[in-house]
Amino acid sequence: MDNKTSSSNFIRNIVESDLKEGKVSEVITRFPPEPNGYLHIGHAKSICLNFELADEFKGRTNLRFDDTNPLKEDTEFVEAIKEDVQWLGFEWDELHFASDYFEELYNRAVVLIKKGKAYVCDLTADQIREMRGTLTEPGQNSPYRDRSIEENLDLFARMRAGEFKDGEKVLRAKIDMSSPNITLRDPVLYRIAHAHHHRTGDSWCIYPMYDYAHPISDAIEGVTHSICTMEFEDHRPLYDWAIRESEMESEPHQYEFARLNLTNTIMSKRYLKMLVDNGIVDGWDDPRMPTISGMRRKGYTPEAVRAFCREIGVARANSVVDERMLEHFIREDLKLKAPRTMAVLQPLKVVITNYPEGQVEMLEAENNAENEAMGSRQIPFSREIYIERDDFMENPPSKYFRLFPGNEVRLKSAYFIKCEEVVKDADGNVTELRCTYDPETKSGTGFTGRKVKGTIHWVEASQAVPAEFHLFEPLLLDDAEGEDDKPFLERINPNSLEVLKGFVEPNMQEASGNDKFQFFRHGYFNVDPKSTDAGRIVFNRIVSLKSSFDVKA
Repeated sequence: MDNKTSSSNFIRNIVESDLKEGKVSEVITRFPPEPNGYLHIGHAKSICLNFELADEFKGRTNLRFDDTNPLKEDTEFVEAIKEDVQWLGFEWDELHFASDYFEELYNRAVVLIKKGKAYVCDLTADQIREMRGTLTEPGQNSPYRDRSIEENLDLFARMRAGEFKDGEKVLRAKIDMSSPNITLRDPVLYRIAHAHHHRTGDSWCIYPMYDYAHPISDAIEGVTHSICTMEFEDHRPLYDWAIRESEMESEPHQYEFARLNLTNTIMSKRYLKMLVDNGIVDGWDDPRMPTISGMRRKGYTPEAVRAFCREIGVARANSVVDERMLEHFIREDLKLKAPRTMAVLQPLKVVITNYPEGQVEMLEAENNAENEAMGSRQIPFSREIYIERDDFMENPPSKYFRLFPGNEVRLKSAYFIKCEEVVKDADGNVTELRCTYDPETKSGTGFTGRKVKGTIHWVEASQAVPAEFHLFEPLLLDDAEGEDDKPFLERINPNSLEVLKGFVEPNMQEASGNDKFQFFRHGYFNVDPKSTDAGRIVFNRIVSLKSSFDVKA
C-alpha cells in the first residue's frame, strides 16, 4: 500500500495498547456493509480505517455483508461493494455474510430464551414504539413479557416454522424498560418476514435485527476491534449485552468514530436512492454521485481517495470537511500521472489564410512538462484549426490578452497568429476567424523577435476527433445545515451537469475508458467508461486545474 501513515489517532492508540498489554494477540477488524445500496465516500473512510489499521499491525480484515433484511438487499449491491473495496486497493482476508450464521444466531437466541433473557411479543410495531417511553419517561412492560420459558421456546420455534404472518410476533430481549438508554428497553431481536433472501432463498422466514446479528457475527469471526460511526454509540451497551448473554466465547469491543461529512454532498442512502429512482441522475455510478462507483466513473483515483481519508484523520467529534480538500488530493495525484493534451470544448473555426492549402505538418508537444519521463507527441497543424470560442472577443476589455481583431497570440506548441477578419452569419454571430501566421515563430526554434502576452490552445480541424465533455457542479444547491425543513428534491441543482460538444487531438482516438488527461486550461478529464458503448468519446471533468483551497490552513 502506498504512503501508509502511522499517525496517531485514538483508535490506533487503543489497538497499540491492547497489543502491548496482551489483551489481544492479533488485530482482527471487519468492514460490514449492508448490501442495500452502493457505497459512498463516507464508507471509503471506514474501509481505509479498518483495512489500514489491521495491516499496520499485521492483522486481518474481513469483508462481511450484514444481509439480514431481505426486503432491501440484492446481489447487485454485493458485487458492487466488492468491486469498490478492491478498487480502493484492499483485499479482505475472509469473505463472510451474516446469513452464513443464521443457524448459529437462531441457536444463540434460544440460549437467551432459556436464560429468561428474551421473550416472544405479540405487540405491533406501533404498540412497541408507543410503550417504549421517552427520554424523560420510562417505558411500559409488554403484557407478554412474563411468558414462560417453555411457551417462548414453543412460539419461537413456530415463528421459524412459518406459522405466523409478518408482524404478528417478534422476539424481544428482556433487559430494562426503565433504562435511561432507550436502546435497552427490550429491543426487538427477530422479526417475521416471508421474503426471498438473495442467498438463503426461502429457507428462513424470521430474520435477526442488525443490533443482534452484528455483535454475534463479530464474535463468531473473532473480531477484536469493531469500529463503527458515532450514531452507534448508544447501541454499544446492547452490543456488549448480546455477546455476554448469548455466551459467546470471543468478546469483541466496539469503538466509535465521527463519520465523514462533506460540504454540498449527499451522504444519505435514502436520498441517493431517491435521485436514482426519480431519474435525476444516470444511476448509482453517475459522476455527480458521491458513491465510490460514481467517483471512479468521474475519474477519481484510489490513491487520492486514500490520501484524503488519511488527511482528515479519525476523531470522535463530528465536523464537515470542505469538498475542495478532496479535490486537492485529486490534483496532487494526477499532476504527474496525466498526459497533457489539448481539447476545444466550444469550438470556433480559424482559417489561417497565408498557410499553404493542403499542407499538414507535424509539430512536437510535451506530454507533461512536470514529468519529462512522459516524453512528447506529434500533433498535426494545417490551414484550418479550432480554438475556444471564449478565447476570442470582438470588443475586448482592457488587459484581455487573447485573440481579438488586430491582436497577435501564440498557438501553444505552434506559431503566432494574428486576427485579420471576423466572419459572421445573418444574425450577427461570429462563425469564423481569418488569421495570418508568422512562419518564423514556430515553437522550439528559439524565436526571440517579439513577444506576445497571450497563449491559447487549439486542435487541427481535418483530423480533430469529435468529443463530448461533461462538466459537473454539486448536486445540492446548498449545504444541509439549516435546511432540514426544505424538501430534498427542491434543493437539487438543476444545472449540475453541462454537456459540451467539441474536439480533441487525433491521438485521442485510441483513448479507452478511465484514461485520464489534463486538458490545457480546462482541467483533468476522464474517459467515461460507458462512452465507448455508445460509439463516441465522452470526457468527464474530474476537477478543474486550480483551487483557492489550502490543505495546510
